[in-house]
Amino acid sequence: MGTLAQVLRSLPKPSDPNLLVGSDHLDDAGVYRLSDDSALVTTVDFFPPLVNDPYTFGQIAAANSLSDVYAMGAKPLCVLNIVGFPDKELPAEVLQEILCGGAERVAAAGAVTAGGHSVRDAEIKYGLCVTGLIPPDRILTNGGAKPGDVLILTKPLGTGTLTTAVKTGKMDESDLTEAIDVMIDLNAAACAAVLEIGVHSVTDVTGFGLLGHAHEMADAGGVTLQIESGKVPLMQRVMDLAREGVLTRIHSATVAHLGDQLSTGNVDDVLISVLADAQTSGGLLIAVAKDRADRLVAALQKRGTKAAAIIGAVGSASDHTLVVS
Repeated sequence: MGTLAQVLRSLPKPSDPNLLVGSDHLDDAGVYRLSDDSALVTTVDFFPPLVNDPYTFGQIAAANSLSDVYAMGAKPLCVLNIVGFPDKELPAEVLQEILCGGAERVAAAGAVTAGGHSVRDAEIKYGLCVTGLIPPDRILTNGGAKPGDVLILTKPLGTGTLTTAVKTGKMDESDLTEAIDVMIDLNAAACAAVLEIGVHSVTDVTGFGLLGHAHEMADAGGVTLQIESGKVPLMQRVMDLAREGVLTRIHSATVAHLGDQLSTGNVDDVLISVLADAQTSGGLLIAVAKDRADRLVAALQKRGTKAAAIIGAVGSASDHTLVVS
């Protein structure tokens, strides 16, 4: 995440006043104002397969791409497919299944597929460019957390560890049921609960792990996020596998990037690695006023989100952006 931030800082800054959310604070999507009443939310994401089944991979990649729009509080409208495919090595039926899986999640989101673009590639890659719509005065960003807020997470962690375990032969893909269920689950229900109750800040937990995205929220809001590690929901077997060193490469890079901005006290180093590990199609991390927290948990539970866990609080700015206890 340090390299990305460095590159983004070197780019020319856009001056269009209708660009309401750009890349300044590494928000989940860009937002461009069309009128006083509407704005476009736009994002793109794609990656190689995490599972062997092409239809399931398509579902996961689509849900992951749609998540960024939900994190802004917006409704997805239409998508474009993005495909890299080794057509000389694999049959067209594989690509068909990937696209069908993606189309199923797009339809479940109430959006439409308007087309896309494909290139010949050495490995499969798939994802979506997603466009959504939102009123300009209802945009949610990663920068609004306030001291005294409560932190809530809507999905358990562990997808990076569990999919890595399959790739390294530590676990059979048939044992990925929980992780797949989490990854294909849309954040639509969590978004609806957030809009119903009203919150200060939202981001989704994906490639930089809980700690990486929590840091972005803290940095953007000028606050400190205090995370109670024992309250963070984890999928089954994650800690056991992590103790065997089964993690993505991201966890160490994220911890190194955070450096002195991360305070972990006496928390188990393995647990810190899990909290920093990459997630795919993870949940929403939400900062909500304390007097609304219980109502938000109830609204999330009513809508059947995979978790509705209070995992910490927001404090005033300090020497650290993150304090994990």
